[in-house]
Amino acid sequence: MIELKEAEMETHRSPSEWEKVIEYLRHSVDQETITTWFLPLRCQSVENGKVTLAAPSDFFRTWISSNYHDQIKSALKAVFRNDVTVEFVTMPGIAADRPTPDIVIPDSGSASDAGVARPEVKQVPSFPRMSRLNPKYTFDQYVVGESNRFAHAACKQVAEPSSRSYNPLFLYGGVGLGKTHLLHAIGHQLLASCPTMKVLYVTSDEFMNSFIESISQGKQFEFRDYYRKVDLLMIDDVQFFSGKERTQIEFFHTFNALYDAGKKIVISSDRPPSELDALEDRLRNRFAWGLIVDIQPPDLETRIAILRKKAALAGEPELPLDVATYIAERVQSNIRELEGVLLRLRAYASVMKLPITLELAKSVLSNVMPQMPRQTVDLEQIIQLVCDRFEIKREDLLGKSRQKQFATPRHIAQYLARKFTKLSYPEIGKRFGGRDHTSVLHAYQRISEEIQKDENMRSLISYLTHQLTTEMNRKL
Repeated sequence: MIELKEAEMETHRSPSEWEKVIEYLRHSVDQETITTWFLPLRCQSVENGKVTLAAPSDFFRTWISSNYHDQIKSALKAVFRNDVTVEFVTMPGIAADRPTPDIVIPDSGSASDAGVARPEVKQVPSFPRMSRLNPKYTFDQYVVGESNRFAHAACKQVAEPSSRSYNPLFLYGGVGLGKTHLLHAIGHQLLASCPTMKVLYVTSDEFMNSFIESISQGKQFEFRDYYRKVDLLMIDDVQFFSGKERTQIEFFHTFNALYDAGKKIVISSDRPPSELDALEDRLRNRFAWGLIVDIQPPDLETRIAILRKKAALAGEPELPLDVATYIAERVQSNIRELEGVLLRLRAYASVMKLPITLELAKSVLSNVMPQMPRQTVDLEQIIQLVCDRFEIKREDLLGKSRQKQFATPRHIAQYLARKFTKLSYPEIGKRFGGRDHTSVLHAYQRISEEIQKDENMRSLISYLTHQLTTEMNRKL
C-alpha cells in the first residue's frame, strides 16, 4: 500500500477534495443515493494512507460501510491516484440540511491533482440557476390537511399564470412543515403552464451571497438585471436577512421593481412579518401588501397520510396503517423528522430483507423516537375552559339547544376535545349528551373551516389552544 504524501493529505482536508470524490461517484451512483448516503459523510482525516470518514449515526455508518465501501475506496484512489484504506466512524450531528455549496479552488498544480479536472475560477457572480426546482416538490406530492389547507390553496392560486392575487404571498411556519415544498410546487406548476417564464427560487443566504459577490467583483448592475427580470421570485427563509442592512436595502429595491412590473413574489419565513423585528419596517410593510398565511404542525391524520404517501413515492408496498400510526403518534414536531424516521425504518428493512411490521418498527425505532406524550388535558378541563370563556353553564354546553350562543361553544369544545384528547368521535359524542359521532365530526370540520376563513375564530382557537398547552406544560 502506498502512503499519501504529506502535501496530498493536507490538500484532502479541504472540503473541495471530498467534493471531487462525490463527483466521481456520480458516474456510478444515482442522485437519490448520493443525496441520502454520501452527502452527509464528512472526511475526518487522511493519515498514513488511511482516510477516515465520519457518518452521522451508527446505523448510517454500518449501512454505508456494508454497501458502498468498495465504490468509495475506488473513488478515493482515482482522485488521489494512490491506494488507500477507508475507515468509517460515527460523529452525531454532522449531517447538514443543505448540500455543501460549490467551492472554487485556485490551481496549485500539485501532483495529487493530476488527472482530476478542476472547476474554472468564476469571473462573474455565480447567480443561482433559473428554474432550479426539486422534482419531488410538486403539488401532487404534497399532502393536504387541516393544518396547511389554506396555504396550499393560496399557493395553487398564485401558480396560475393569469393570477395577480396574493402578491406577495408570505408563508410562515416552523421548521420542516412544508414551506419549501410549496414554493417549489408553485414554480413547477407555473412552468408547466408557461415553460418560457423565468422562475427563480433562492434561499435568503443565496441571495445575500450573490449580492456580496457582485459587490466584490463590481458586478452590481448584472446582479440587479438578473434578479429584476424574473417572472416569479421565491425567497426562502427571509428571516435570515435580519441584521443584514445592505442586503435588506437591495432586496427592498428588487421587491419594488418586481412588484411595479406586475411580477409574482413569494416569501417564506419561520414567523410572521410582525415578529421579524430585525427587518426594516418598510420591508415588513411590503410583505403585508399581499396575503400572509401560516402553516401549522400537521395533525395525527395528516401525519399518517404523509408517511404513507412518502412510502408510496419511494416505491415501497403500502405502509401498514398500524406502523404509520405508531410513528405519527410519536413524531409530532415536523414533516422532516417524520421522513427521517421512515427512511431509517425502510433502510433497515431493506438491508435485513424484512417486511415492515409494527414489531419491526418498535424494535428499530424505539431509541430514536420520543415516547408517547403524557395525556395531561382531559375533557373536563376543555369543558370548563370553554364555559368560562363564553360565560355559559355546563348544562347548556352539553345540552341539546341549537341556539348559536350555545351551539358555537359546543362545537369549539368538541373540536378541542378531538385535538387534545385521545377520545374518538363516538366517545366525545357520548360525553356531549349522547350525540352521534357524525355530529362531532361535523363540528370538527365546521370549526376547522372557520379557522381558515374567519380571523376572529382563528384568534379564539389560538387563545384557547395556548391556555390548554400552558396547562399541559405546567403539569409536565
